[in-house]
Amino acid sequence: MSDDAADAVHNATGLLHDKKLLITGVLNDKSIAWYAARNAQEQGAEVVVTGFGRGLRLTERAAKRLPVEADVLELDINDPTQVESVVADLDDRWGRVDGALHAIAFAPDDALGGNFLNTPPESAQTAFMTSAYSYKTLAVALRPLMQKAGGGSLVALDFDNSQAWPVYDWMGVAKMALQAVTRYLARDLGGDSIRVNVVAAGPLGTVAAKSIPGFDVFDKIWNTRSPLHWDAANPDPVGRMVCVLLSDWAPMTTGEVVHVDAGFHAVAAAAEPED
Repeated sequence: MSDDAADAVHNATGLLHDKKLLITGVLNDKSIAWYAARNAQEQGAEVVVTGFGRGLRLTERAAKRLPVEADVLELDINDPTQVESVVADLDDRWGRVDGALHAIAFAPDDALGGNFLNTPPESAQTAFMTSAYSYKTLAVALRPLMQKAGGGSLVALDFDNSQAWPVYDWMGVAKMALQAVTRYLARDLGGDSIRVNVVAAGPLGTVAAKSIPGFDVFDKIWNTRSPLHWDAANPDPVGRMVCVLLSDWAPMTTGEVVHVDAGFHAVAAAAEPED
């Protein structure tokens, strides 16, 4: 992108004009987090993205494919030193944070794929700590910078597990815990004018999803029930909703699970085909 085009993105008077946002969990340009970062930039935000470990180089390549190349910070959410380093960087860089996307989840192999009854406690604990408790970790770390901004918005990515799914197992349990964490964070951070929500997406063909054995079962059944057609290859609608929640256009929405799933969650069963 040319310098003029980059300036146009930064100066856009959009939903997120002049917002300073942290977007975690950007692995490649097919991830929901990448689409959220792209839409945020197009709506006028300045964005920093994170990755970690062996995936950091992939994050750096993905950051170059954004409308404006974003700086990349390393963040292992379970490493207090890295959390502190990211917060210090953002404080030096901006002096405030207006919002963040929590796109962080992980469960060991033995906590997935139909192994629910045999999963050892340490693997279930890892799934919970990384996929649910970490939302609290991020919120507490960013709270002082969001207080400096006069409030803001935190959004996490969810896959609704109000019902038990095949193969998802302890990640499903962790995702329901994430919804509960959201409600308690909304309760405790509302006094700081910080909104806390989750976006429950339909199944998408991301790297994270493909790592779950048998995850394609979700894609096979989704359009038999969803009122709208669901495209598992298109994370953009989810990225857009993330940006809506990060913006000032949702000032009284907190503690909420916002579904972007083509309406699948609202329909109990597929309609019988007409004769």
